[in-house]
Order: sequence, then structure tokens, then C-alpha cells
Amino acid sequence: MGKVLILYASRSNETKSIAELIAEGVRISGHEVEMKKTSQIKSEEDLKGYDGYAFGSATYHGEMISSMKQILFIAERAELKGKPGGSFGAYGWSGEAPGRIFDTMQHVYGMKMVSGPLMLKASWVGGGNKAAQDYGKSITAMM
Repeated sequence: MGKVLILYASRSNETKSIAELIAEGVRISGHEVEMKKTSQIKSEEDLKGYDGYAFGSATYHGEMISSMKQILFIAERAELKGKPGGSFGAYGWSGEAPGRIFDTMQHVYGMKMVSGPLMLKASWVGGGNKAAQDYGKSITAMM
């Protein structure tokens, strides 16, 4: 049984809701999950010891939340190469944050990423609940 870290930055708690659904998918797959807000990560050591990762941020004014940007710099030193990963986030208009996080995880860290970022307007819209749970399952399938 593996352990997945789901790390998120959220202002209105919609990205947090998506993170919780991804966590359900991880648990359904028989794995452990730990959810953390970006404010709980202080160094690269806080990111070590997991078998898979999902990083998420809402998109505000075309950008990810600044605390997630800081995490991405910290994560460069966390030795995540080859680890399974995914990215996710809620958005209102444009949704750039999950894609930028995904690209960083794949190209800068060298992680094995799921098929693409999970971008939802809200967890409860248009099958978002199932999509988020399935996303968690897809991360564990690569562990």
C-alpha cells in the first residue's frame, strides 16, 4: 500500500473540495492519503516520503495562488523524479494554474504524470465528483 500527498492552495475552498474527492479516489484504490494546505509545507523535507503526489491551485486572474508558486520552488529540491503525479484546480474563466503546475511537475521535476491536469469549474458540476475520484485512482495506478 502506497501513500499519496495531496497538496492544495484554495481561496474559496472549491480546490479543497476537489482535493478531498481526489483523496477519496486514492482511498478507494486501497492506498493512504495525506492532504495538506500549502501553508503546511516549510521545506523540501516536508514533501519527501510519499509514493505519489497531486498538487492543486485555483486560478485567479490567470495565475496560480502565490503560495503554490512558492511550493513549486521548494519541490525542486525534493527529489521527485520518477514519482507519479497529477495536478488539479478550480477556475472561473481561464484555468491556467493546473496546466502550469502539471508542466512544472513533468518537465522540471521529471515526474511520471497522469494524462493531463484536472480542471473543474466546481467539483459538483458536470460529473466533477467522479472525475476527481477517477483522477486519484489514476495516480495510484502508476505507483
